[in-house]
Amino acid sequence: MSERIYRDPVHNIIRLRTDNDEGALIMHLIDTPEFQRLRRIKQLGLGLYTYQGAEHSRFTHSLGAFHLMSRVLDRLGEMHRIDKQDRAAARAAALLHDVGHGSFSHVMEKVLGFHHEKWTVEVLLSEETEVGQRLRAHSADLPAKVAAIIEGKFQPAALAQLVSSQLDVDRMDYLLRDSLMTGAKYGIYDLEWIINALAIDEEHDRIYVAARGLYAVEEYLQARYYMFRQVYFHRALRSAEAVLRSILRRALALLENNKPVWHASGTAFEKVLRRKSLTITEHLEVDDSDVMFHVKQWQRSDDAVLADLSRRFVTRRLFKAIDLDMPVDERPDFLAAARACVAKAGYDPEYYFIEDRASDVPYYNYYTPKDAEPKSRIYVEDGYARPRIREISEVSDVVRGLQRGYELHRVCFPAEVKDEVYRLYHDATPRDRSAVGHANANGG
Repeated sequence: MSERIYRDPVHNIIRLRTDNDEGALIMHLIDTPEFQRLRRIKQLGLGLYTYQGAEHSRFTHSLGAFHLMSRVLDRLGEMHRIDKQDRAAARAAALLHDVGHGSFSHVMEKVLGFHHEKWTVEVLLSEETEVGQRLRAHSADLPAKVAAIIEGKFQPAALAQLVSSQLDVDRMDYLLRDSLMTGAKYGIYDLEWIINALAIDEEHDRIYVAARGLYAVEEYLQARYYMFRQVYFHRALRSAEAVLRSILRRALALLENNKPVWHASGTAFEKVLRRKSLTITEHLEVDDSDVMFHVKQWQRSDDAVLADLSRRFVTRRLFKAIDLDMPVDERPDFLAAARACVAKAGYDPEYYFIEDRASDVPYYNYYTPKDAEPKSRIYVEDGYARPRIREISEVSDVVRGLQRGYELHRVCFPAEVKDEVYRLYHDATPRDRSAVGHANANGG
């Protein structure tokens, strides 16, 4: 038997048999330049600014998602007939779901306005990429099938749900992986029991969880909630993102006004800085190292703002942050006063006073069936004697509690003015609330 073995910190051993057409396809996809590029894209972006162990890449996460898809399909195949070509498409989709991700994509997407999902589909469908060529060589319609699964448009829909839903192999892997690599234990849940409890509701073409798996799924959803609160929305991580956004916005503004900004001439990243459209080949040329290299060079920029922000970023002198727990109608006065305080200290508030709202980022911290399409909802078997399949919030008090969620509203500013801003915050809030705000300001 011919096989590859990947040692993985989450799943231990990932085995890939390569002595059949499907296994050979996956092997060739892993070896493509487009997939290997994911080694140079960090899974948590700037997460290592908060959690020093968060050095893992989207390559390792994608392999993990593929491994889980293989395991889930094996389990479902014991109870249901799964078409061979659909199985190949689902495994490829799990492997390639992040192949279009850009460098620090959640930061870059906010600044530049593009979305990695679009690039992923283009990588799959393009005749110029080796990924597209490998998929097409296996089957002429495979690129479109894989793209449809990732976009959640595939039929049968149950297979698409395994890649794109609120209970999919992407989330199953990244919760465990991010929890392990950051050292934060909030993302741990009973993966084995969830896989064991998965089944297909063939009448309605959807994935559901057998009654015995309800508590494991509740635990999974709580793990996701806590990971967003404690890791993905951590003050220091979000502060690092705020500084990087300010750096990129400053560089773009200078170039738009014909001011000199050093850049590697003739590169794809130059086109990024000039807001020019990229070809798929150019998009795939950019990775984390391009951004970091330019920021390091900008420490010596003639522009004082760009140089200062870049030095702060490289040396991790991040902005301080305050979570605004005051009533919404009281916030404008405080924000105006704090912004004026930053300006009085000689810092341009456009780049040194950043409002951060969790609702502005492409993450969802809780389960929201009203906003979700039916295909992305989680369904569970309710009852043992006369079971029926229901949407999970109809049977789970835990999930109904998670639906309330929360909204994060935070301001980030230079540490040099923290005492003045803290004083303004305390003056604007009653003592019982200001104590919370001050505690929230001191992290990172």
